Amino acid sequence: MTIRLQKLLELDALYSRRLSIAERPGLLRSLAAILAHSGDSWFWLAGLAVLWWLGSDYWKTRAAVLAAGIALTAALVLLVKFTVRRRRPEGEWGAIYRATDPHSFPSGHAARAAMLAFVALGLGPVWLGVLLLVWAPLVILARVAMGVHYLSDVLAGAAFGVVMGLVTLKFFT
Repeated sequence: MTIRLQKLLELDALYSRRLSIAERPGLLRSLAAILAHSGDSWFWLAGLAVLWWLGSDYWKTRAAVLAAGIALTAALVLLVKFTVRRRRPEGEWGAIYRATDPHSFPSGHAARAAMLAFVALGLGPVWLGVLLLVWAPLVILARVAMGVHYLSDVLAGAAFGVVMGLVTLKFFT
């Protein structure tokens, strides 16, 4: 590893630790924990399944496109994660993530949140796109705040998610 890359990784770890609030009890930590979990794929897939089952054709279409985007994004994120194999930051919070997916780069939650926001903006309704565009950065920051990702993990994940949102809109609509 080059000295320059090592220095960047050290700065990444330093700024990520500064943003971490996982070990500090309080309202902000509780909100960050809720936001960090709100990007879980199982949560979204379950909600989209209900929407597809109970919704009108308008909502069934959106649910199917978003679910396809989630599946494709997850598959490609996992491919990158198991290629790069960057360990998650040390910490206690997020034991389920640490046990089921020990790799942190790129952040799947950040990719999923960005993808969902961009697809919702493209598909509509506008209020949903705007809502998810506000929600996505909060999820992304919460993953660092809760200590399960480095800042570079979520930035790369968000960029990946934007690309996946565009791919989803192009190929699934």
